[in-house]
Amino acid sequence: MARPSSFSSCMVIFTLAFLAIFTSHSSAQLSTNFYSKSCPKVFGAVKSVVQSAVSKERRMGASLVRLFFHDCFVKLGGPFWDVKLGRRDSKTASLSAANSGVIPPPTSTLSNLINRFNSKGLSVKDMVALSGSHTIGQARCTSFRARIYNETNIDSSFANTRQKKCPFPGPKGDNNLAPLDVQTPTAFDNNYYKNLISQKGLLHSDQVLFNGGSTDSLVRTYSRNPKTFSSDFVTAMIKMGDIDPLTGSQGEIRKICSKPN
Repeated sequence: MARPSSFSSCMVIFTLAFLAIFTSHSSAQLSTNFYSKSCPKVFGAVKSVVQSAVSKERRMGASLVRLFFHDCFVKLGGPFWDVKLGRRDSKTASLSAANSGVIPPPTSTLSNLINRFNSKGLSVKDMVALSGSHTIGQARCTSFRARIYNETNIDSSFANTRQKKCPFPGPKGDNNLAPLDVQTPTAFDNNYYKNLISQKGLLHSDQVLFNGGSTDSLVRTYSRNPKTFSSDFVTAMIKMGDIDPLTGSQGEIRKICSKPN
């Protein structure tokens, strides 16, 4: 790793693509002490940058969730855990891989979600807990338009509110945003699950978690017990982080996170 000259040069360590998590499955070889010699001040550097970014724009926490849900939770109220380091980025970028359908789309059925997570060694509990990351962030109109106009398992007033900024048909309003958690969109809490029980899940793939299926009981549990949710979320995050990381010469630590070295 090149010698860091600023906070930003160290922060590149944490540019972990969400896609990489969903592309293969094996035991990890990561360590919480990976940068103890090459970048010993990495935690302080990353924490400072992330805290500053999230304090200026709360939605930035959700953006970082897509990269791998790290220190953004310091400002958003979420749980803490020791992050294993050493995951590298790929040396190439593949648009076809990103659009291959490996990552569950917002139209996913419950069985599809279960199967896709299971194929990566993640249980149903892991899947439901990780879905709770939708307690922060926003979604584009194109990802929930079909739900708010066509589905019946949705609170009518909630649907009407969303329809005001997501007209049918498109493309007008396609890029308009709506919060994934209508109650506390900038706080990491368990209100996401309370929304599902009230039929206020924004995405189809959200509401299927509470729709008379096998995951209803987990949603109820997390809606009633935030500590259980936090604990299971941390467990699932650690498991997800251990999914086949690129180590050694298989990948690289990018000097500029947006492009290969």
